[in-house]
Amino acid sequence: MNKLKQNITNIKGIGEETANALNEMGIYTIEQLIEYFPYRYEDYRLRDMNEIKHGERITIEGKVHSEPSLTFYGKKKSRLQFRIFVNHLLIKVVFFNQPYLKKQFSIGDVVTITGKWDQHRQTITGSILKTGQIGHQQELRPIYSVKGNVTVKGIARLIALALNQFGELILEILPEEMISSYKLMSRKDAVKNFHIPKSREHLKHARRRMVYEEFLLFQLKMQAMRKFEREHRGGNIHTFSEETINQFISSLPFPLTNAQTRVVQEILDDMASPYRMNRLLQGDVGSGKTVVAAIALFATIKAGNQGALMVPTEILAEQHALSLMDLLASHGLNVALLTSSVKGKKRKDLLKQLQDGVIDVIVGTHALIQDEVNFNKLGLVITDEQHRFGVEQRRILREKGESPDVLFMTATPIPRTLAITVFGDMDVSVIDEMPAGRKLVKTYWVNHTMLERILAFILKEINKGHQAYVICPLIEESEKLDVQNAIDVYTMLVQFFSSKIKIGLMHGRLSSGEKEEVMKKFSENDYQILVSTTVVEVGVNVPNATVMVIYDAERFGLSQLHQLRGRVGRGNDQSYCILIADPKTDVGKERMTIMTETNDGFELSQKDLELRGPGDFFGKKQSGLPEFKIADMVHDFKTLEVARNDAARLISSSSFWQDEQYRLLRSYLNETGVLNGEKLD
Repeated sequence: MNKLKQNITNIKGIGEETANALNEMGIYTIEQLIEYFPYRYEDYRLRDMNEIKHGERITIEGKVHSEPSLTFYGKKKSRLQFRIFVNHLLIKVVFFNQPYLKKQFSIGDVVTITGKWDQHRQTITGSILKTGQIGHQQELRPIYSVKGNVTVKGIARLIALALNQFGELILEILPEEMISSYKLMSRKDAVKNFHIPKSREHLKHARRRMVYEEFLLFQLKMQAMRKFEREHRGGNIHTFSEETINQFISSLPFPLTNAQTRVVQEILDDMASPYRMNRLLQGDVGSGKTVVAAIALFATIKAGNQGALMVPTEILAEQHALSLMDLLASHGLNVALLTSSVKGKKRKDLLKQLQDGVIDVIVGTHALIQDEVNFNKLGLVITDEQHRFGVEQRRILREKGESPDVLFMTATPIPRTLAITVFGDMDVSVIDEMPAGRKLVKTYWVNHTMLERILAFILKEINKGHQAYVICPLIEESEKLDVQNAIDVYTMLVQFFSSKIKIGLMHGRLSSGEKEEVMKKFSENDYQILVSTTVVEVGVNVPNATVMVIYDAERFGLSQLHQLRGRVGRGNDQSYCILIADPKTDVGKERMTIMTETNDGFELSQKDLELRGPGDFFGKKQSGLPEFKIADMVHDFKTLEVARNDAARLISSSSFWQDEQYRLLRSYLNETGVLNGEKLD
């Protein structure tokens, strides 16, 4: 038995009470304690004042130059001030609410102070003061996330106990070839240096080692899942004539872009292979994903199969069904729509036609995955905006056929960083080119004082026969957030435009039927303005809409703003996006500026990832994001790519599954159960 898997009570010095406190933090075994890494370090190095940046937390050593001055103010508040010489600089030191420090030093004493540096005032606001020189104390002090009765000092002491008693049992899991090739620190040394770094250089090498290991293990899991899927769940070999496909492409009302041509070839190659396609198709709003989907559906039908397209909303299903009918019906193919609105005899007839193979392509919402829906021969499943469906929903649709090929589509541009992490078990195709002649949406950032000018501009566009969206972050007034809400804005616009202009209101609390009704009226220009929350982000195509106004735009992520902006610019007329925002932070201002400078969704998504982090990019409830203890998929992206390439090479090599040097990596795959319970030798 691996002794590191033992209960923490086997560590001398940890009793039942301490063990219970650690259990509350999710720490049960010696290994879990040893691998409970700090999230940051307090830096106690003495540094050259010329290297220090404004706002940094620093440690300095100097000679006291002035008598300490103690001032009391407010209720039990105090300020202690004095000056010290650091080399040849005279620096002001301030301590708040620590009056007792005054008695601990005198003029001429050497003191060491840790605190926050204010470059402009040449002041350090101290938190720790020590008399005398710093000596050889630990330069970097680890700071751990703690809860309950456990303190940072306490857990550091317990980890030190564990390392002293069991540190030598830490096993090396990487093969020697990788360690020497990448000049990696050993696992044992890396873990020890993470907790008790000998120097910044040692910590840097320890982190480099552990980041690579984390990414490699994750990518091995992804690549193993991919291998298992391919080898144990063979796909359908779609047999179709290349000439027939080319004739269909030539018959389209517009030529494909180079990006569309490349992506179509990738998809057709997958469909013709003996493996089941598992591909993610990314394309910015308006890049032409529907046409690519139509070509793939045409190919599956010509190979003697049926195709299904599942989308998150009824209105999007209707729009896709109409688009596909336009593209496929003239070639004698039967396209049908199935949503919860299709009822009675019509539904019964449709389901029979689907089962009999009369229907070639079915477009629908989650209604497609109900038990009563049966196919004659399902060969291709396409899911649009796949992150809107749960894993289980996607699985049920897949299982309606005999290992159908699967294509996921998304208009949310996902940075390559996230795509190869979250969708590591998929192939990724990207349409990174817009159709020729498409006009870019002009984007402007204004503050709330310009509202009357914005309304006048909306009126001008409506008088030209166009329509406008007005998006708000909340449904109704909130005491906690001072942001515009849909109901207030709707009321204001109704009063401002009186009865001259018809205005619709849509938000998440309406039933699906009510939403469909509002959207239908806007689509048919019964409403000239639609006030809405972000429910219009996906699945609305109104080519007549030319204005998108977004209230409190700083509350949205860049990718979400870009999705909303994509609701306009779908016709031949110039379209506009107006961001109303008063951001208080530099990051907020930078985000608004970026939106006005680029229409490239992939560039925006990368910026969003850098500014907000991966958790916020997908939203807190997105389960696809892995949690890494140390690695940061944004800043450690190059290591992530190296690890992915290494994992792909290992998983596809026979030596990985046989050689002794990979035994512990194979054990990891066994423990994680990625191969659906199948144990490896």
